[in-house]
Amino acid sequence: MSFHIIGTGSAHPACSQTNDDLAKIMDTSDEWIYSRTGIKSRYVCTDETITDIAVAAAQSALENAGINADELDGIICPTISGDYFTPALACCVQRRIGAHCPAFDLNAACTGFIYALDVAEGFFARGRAKKILVVAGENMSKLLDWHDRSTCCLFGDGAGAVVLAEGDGLLSVRVAAYGDEETMSVPDVGGKSPFNRRPDLSRGLNWNGQDVYRFAVGEMTSQLKEGIREAGLKPKDVTWVLPHQANLRIIDTAIKHLDIPPERFLTNIEHYGNTSSAAIPILMDEFNRRGTFHSGDILALVAFGGGLTSGSCLIRWG
Repeated sequence: MSFHIIGTGSAHPACSQTNDDLAKIMDTSDEWIYSRTGIKSRYVCTDETITDIAVAAAQSALENAGINADELDGIICPTISGDYFTPALACCVQRRIGAHCPAFDLNAACTGFIYALDVAEGFFARGRAKKILVVAGENMSKLLDWHDRSTCCLFGDGAGAVVLAEGDGLLSVRVAAYGDEETMSVPDVGGKSPFNRRPDLSRGLNWNGQDVYRFAVGEMTSQLKEGIREAGLKPKDVTWVLPHQANLRIIDTAIKHLDIPPERFLTNIEHYGNTSSAAIPILMDEFNRRGTFHSGDILALVAFGGGLTSGSCLIRWG
């Protein structure tokens, strides 16, 4: 026994910052950003907390699924940017929505949503759950160096959620990690210990863009191919691909290495930027509510992220 998706939800902050808005506070332009990333705007938290956004996404998913919070047997929150180190974002969501189940966070950076689906399957397989809420919430704007135009223009804030129930919708799931703090990292806060002699590195997210690009294209291509093979399918069987929304150039390059028509790849990066672990569930909710997915459709999810991590998941919709 695995699961199928019975509801989706998403939410974002009220404030949207366009590329032209960013050009007012740093040396950049709409042409510079859009030609390199495919991003036109992104949402950023102002008065909201990421708990606020995650709760709104969770409530939307529960409503879409037609269930109450007290029916949940677990809450998993993929995130690298919750409001607290503790309590977990999942615990904050649990209290606010009125659930009474175990709740915990999971950190696999941008691949976190796929990791969470893999973990959730274990609960279903062991008979420990009948319904699980996975809600990915990311407040990336607080982790960035806003003087570094090569990184800060890429990311946005938001949350996406799915409600899982017992079923046979999961066809395959793969996750991988390649320990590497040099290619991509967000340093921890320095703290105030009088005994700490290490330099304070908390300047925000940093990365080697070329290495990230190569890793992303390679992993998205290989993870998707292997995920399709493990599901016993062929590329032509995939109805829709939901790739991590990091950079449109990465997606376009990966498409060239895959035998799947470009029109089957869904994107919304233009107005969201990279929302890390929340990117795929936000994308899924948007196209679910558009009526794009139909019962029996095969959805292929694929992501990469800091860690370095990667993964893919094949799901039969409905």
